[in-house]
Amino acid sequence: MLDTRQIGLHAYYAGTSWLRKHYREKLEQERRAPMCVLFYHRVADKHPNPWTISSGEFERQIHWLIENMDIVSLEEVQRRMATGQNDRTTATVTFDDGYAENLDTAIPLLVQLGVPTTYFVTLDFMYGKKPFPHDVQRGVELPTNTIEQLLWMAGQGVEIGAHTRSHCDVGAITDPNELVDEVLTATEELSQLIGRPVRYFAFPYGKPENMNQAAVDLLRQAGLKGVCSAYGAYNFAGSDPFHIQRIHGDPDFIRFKNWMTIDPRKVSLGIDFRFAESTLLSDSQLSDSRS
Repeated sequence: MLDTRQIGLHAYYAGTSWLRKHYREKLEQERRAPMCVLFYHRVADKHPNPWTISSGEFERQIHWLIENMDIVSLEEVQRRMATGQNDRTTATVTFDDGYAENLDTAIPLLVQLGVPTTYFVTLDFMYGKKPFPHDVQRGVELPTNTIEQLLWMAGQGVEIGAHTRSHCDVGAITDPNELVDEVLTATEELSQLIGRPVRYFAFPYGKPENMNQAAVDLLRQAGLKGVCSAYGAYNFAGSDPFHIQRIHGDPDFIRFKNWMTIDPRKVSLGIDFRFAESTLLSDSQLSDSRS
């Protein structure tokens, strides 16, 4: 049974569908079509919480994306942003944190369907025995991925990305040494564990206040290809390709469709975004972090 909010969302979706279609077609004709980068956390059918989507609903969303959009990798999103041209609305699939249950159905499904996927993991929890504190607080210690699982995913073509050492709020860090450890050293250690380069980093929480320019500078100088936020913005051709903006893969299908069909109320979100300046690291400290 639909609640009042869902009824409103269905009415809004139906009432604006013609406008959305016209707007998307216009952007595609102008080669300025938006790129939607989704992030999920946990796909499972037990112990639901706000960061879990059921396996059935996840599969429904993936098949909807395949039928309605181009599905591309993060690297292809960046290429289109850099060239300033994109002639069809696209979708990209990513995951954050590193929950073991994603290997039950979600990752095998994506591998089977050939869907490019980037999987961001928090280093200290990638040993299969240490649950996330936010799960402990809820009374359910959910299993995390193991290094062996990461190696299997990487072998199947899944891009493994970094998500700090401890799932910290990067924007709240005040100690330069802590920043280097969480953002850079943990990324390098993850690369050593999986035996291949880690090319992308996703900020935990991912809102503007959870990020800063000092962390971005560290990662750029270290040679990473890009960083990901998570506050619900589209990507457009011509924007800074180093910063990939992402949208939550909402378990409510009507909200998911509202986002993916380009909600006109949200188009301006993230345009001309700039990371908060930080004096946390000087130029010499940035250089020292690589020595």
